[in-house]
Order: sequence, then structure tokens, then C-alpha cells
Amino acid sequence: MGVKKYKPTTPGLRYCTVLSGEEITKSRPEKSLTRVKKKSAGRNNTGRITVRHHGGGHKQRLRDVDFKRARRNVEGKVVAIEYDPNRTANLALVHYVDGVKAYVIATKNMKVGDRLTAGGGADVDVAEGNSLPLSDIPEGTFIHNIEFRPDGGGKIARAAGVYAQIIAKEGKIAHVRMPSGEVRLINLKCRATIGQVGNEDHAHTSLGKAGRNRWRGIRPSVRGTVMNPCDHPHGGGEGKNKSAGRHPCSPWGVLAKGGKTRKKGKSDKFIVADRRKKRRK
Repeated sequence: MGVKKYKPTTPGLRYCTVLSGEEITKSRPEKSLTRVKKKSAGRNNTGRITVRHHGGGHKQRLRDVDFKRARRNVEGKVVAIEYDPNRTANLALVHYVDGVKAYVIATKNMKVGDRLTAGGGADVDVAEGNSLPLSDIPEGTFIHNIEFRPDGGGKIARAAGVYAQIIAKEGKIAHVRMPSGEVRLINLKCRATIGQVGNEDHAHTSLGKAGRNRWRGIRPSVRGTVMNPCDHPHGGGEGKNKSAGRHPCSPWGVLAKGGKTRKKGKSDKFIVADRRKKRRK
């Protein structure tokens, strides 16, 4: 999918770039596979804002995407490639031979008429869009929609243009290079989908104006230095000041640049090489 530019007839169009949409074959979603998306404007059940800068935006519906590829060993046909406002990747509408319809993430070279299967063993081809256990996928293959745990549904590599790669297999474990460059150990029983996620030009688009952010439900953010001291650690002072040399931080004093925010998780022991290219001890 290419990127389209407009003539700068207005200030908002001068730097605006959008996707051409030539891959999209259907404009309306499959109604049976959608549900209402409720908006909270970042507020909790008491009405207090718990997530800032949220509110407004265009009305949307959620698509029920089959990340588990639950139709095992049943052939399906891609009948449409659709836009999804809730994610960067496009979706493929699949009709299975048993009459069931489902949405799956569209891959880079997927087109209408392709045949997809989710299964395992020698009877399933290692073709783009097919879902297989990692044990049945050759080393070096590009994959996406990878499970963390067997039958847990795809969690890794689902954004536009990304892919992971199997670099080695050892016993019951596969070494998988993540889109970030991190190498992680994953059980060979976990499933993944062959191919790279499509819509890779999404990263090359430019909003062009603040209004496009408002259409997405993103409200403006205010700099801490222009607030009062009671509202932000950077606030107050005469003129423009950096709050007495304080390091950049959030309104609650959490460091914003260089401060560690990641907590140690149960899955840290499965990281072989982190994304900063430093070998873990």
C-alpha cells in the first residue's frame, strides 16, 4: 500500500500524508463480527480522569479478531481485506468451508481468493497466512501473531509491518527474535502465523494537523513548565525556568527520561538477549 500526498491548498494539507488504500476491498465491516465500542474519555466509574488526554473522537466499532485461529484443520477463503480503526494492521475477512466467518490479521502479500488453514503436521503447507505450531515452522521463517503460552491466543507481533523470526530450536524450546531485536524462548507448542504483517507503510504517514489527532480521540497535552507549582513539579517560577534543574518528570514525580519503569516479570527468565543488544548474564 502506497502513501498519498495532497496539494498544499490549506495549511493542514501541506504536510498531510495518508495511505492510498488500494489493498482495501470492502468499506463496511461484517456486522456479525463487530460490537459497540464504549468510550469513557479516560474516566473511571466515579467520573475522575485516570488516563489523561483522552476524549472525543469518531464513533467506532470493535472487530472480533480471531487471534487464536480457532478453526483448526478447516480451510478458509479470504473474501475481503478491510480497514480496522482500532489497530494499525488491516484485517482479512475469511469464510470457512463450514460456514463460519472470522477476521484475521492481513499479511503483506495476502489478497482476495487466498486459501488459509490453521492446523499442524505435514498436511498443512508453510504458506503465508497459515497458522502452525512453532515445531512445524522451519527456522528462519518470518512469523507474526505468536502465542506466549499454548492455546493462549496470539500476543506478539501484531502491528503493521512487523514480524518475528525463528532463529533456532532446542529441545522443546524455540529461540525467536522479536520485532524489537530481543531474543526470547518460546514453547514449541505455541502457535504462530506465517508471514509479515501487512500495511507496512503505516509508519510513513503524517497527520498534518492537530484535528486528525482529535478524530482519534486524543486531546491536547499541556507542558508542565507552564503549569502552577501545585499542578506539576516543573510549574511556577518567574518567566521560563526549568524548575531549579530538576530532571524531567511526570506530574507525580516519576522520571520521564532515563528512569527505569519496567518491573521484573515472571517471563524475564525466557529472555536470551534483550533489545538493547547487550547479553544478559
